[in-house]
Amino acid sequence: MKFKIGQVVHHQMFDYRGVIFGAHLTFKGSETWYEQVAKSRPPKDKPWYSVLVHGSAQTTYVAERNLEIEEGALAIEHPLVPLLFDDLVGGEYTRTASWDGDVPLIPSTIANA
Repeated sequence: MKFKIGQVVHHQMFDYRGVIFGAHLTFKGSETWYEQVAKSRPPKDKPWYSVLVHGSAQTTYVAERNLEIEEGALAIEHPLVPLLFDDLVGGEYTRTASWDGDVPLIPSTIANA
């Protein structure tokens, strides 16, 4: 996988910034979601990432091919950042104690907001 949890990234197609809070080796969404949302039809057999979107309360699910590292990354403003991450160092956030391995320990109703 090219990216890891805590890295600040930029979406190349939709020009937004965010921080990765989940990673999958392959697409884990529903076929309905893929058909309705993934208009560019990125490959399902490549990595996908859950991203907290800067300046909003949104989360997104993004194919690896649409992301790039945010050079000179600045802090991400999102309501879940303080729950999941501590300091931003070198374009990467350190995780808080709210994790069990690579799974954030927050209610699923919040994570899917």
